[in-house]
Amino acid sequence: MAADDVRMIPISTPKGEFRVWTKRVGNNPRVKLLLLHGGPGATHEYFEASDSFLPAAGIEYYYYDQLGSAWSDQPDDPSLWTIDRFVDEVEQVRVALGLDRDNFYLLGHSWGGILAIEYALAHQEHLKGLVISNMMSSGPAYNDYAERVLMPSMDQDVLAEIKGHEANGTTDDPRYMELLIPHHYEHHVLRRPAAEWPDPVNRAFAAINQSIYVPMQGPSELGAGGVLMTWDRTEDLQRITVPTLVIGAQHDTMDPEWMRMMASRLPNGRYLHCPNGSHMAMYDDQETYYRGLIDFIESVERDAASR
Repeated sequence: MAADDVRMIPISTPKGEFRVWTKRVGNNPRVKLLLLHGGPGATHEYFEASDSFLPAAGIEYYYYDQLGSAWSDQPDDPSLWTIDRFVDEVEQVRVALGLDRDNFYLLGHSWGGILAIEYALAHQEHLKGLVISNMMSSGPAYNDYAERVLMPSMDQDVLAEIKGHEANGTTDDPRYMELLIPHHYEHHVLRRPAAEWPDPVNRAFAAINQSIYVPMQGPSELGAGGVLMTWDRTEDLQRITVPTLVIGAQHDTMDPEWMRMMASRLPNGRYLHCPNGSHMAMYDDQETYYRGLIDFIESVERDAASR
């Protein structure tokens, strides 16, 4: 890895100057893919699955730890954890990396999907293509799906104990995750025993900045309980006119039919379904996920070349 492939990018915020970490892989002046990780407060590391697929497709891509995550600065200031400030951060990263509408693809997964939607609504004039991965366009609809579909399928005694921890504010009790992992995460976040989860996933999850994650998302993936609980951009999807791929998965924490609907509302949208996947479909339905992503980028490139 060349030294200039890793960059600490200065970011201006209302609370001063900070730095965020990025790493470039590959070199393609026409195709540059910026990856927005989930959380909020997780890390870029689980995207390392991309190394097995994107280089061979000739796609240049960028790992990026958002402010507060992993190798980026981690200021202790709750006022910084807002959607609008994160959108402004992404725009500053775009400028620093020299990404523009001739080459800039943006992929957001989970919370990163929220960030990608918001970025496109604010700055789509800079985008060549957009990917919304494993994220519904509505926090209330996400919670409704959890209540109607996911929770009824769980062991109800276990669910009652989980909800008891949430009601009592004891989600930091180890018992809480001891229940969630086998009864929810192994079914809807990554469909294999947690003891067999890939190292990049374990590293990313272990490093989640809880001071960002809990206020914004809530303590678990069993619905949104923080700031994101009321977020909804469904009616605004029609304003995103750039080519957009929505990726959903059959066993996701997110409703795949809702994500299919999102693609139909986007003027230039298309949907990729991962039939064997869950929230981390880039691992448990890996071939479908990456083949579909690469096909999307190649189709946008063909369309651009024909104009």
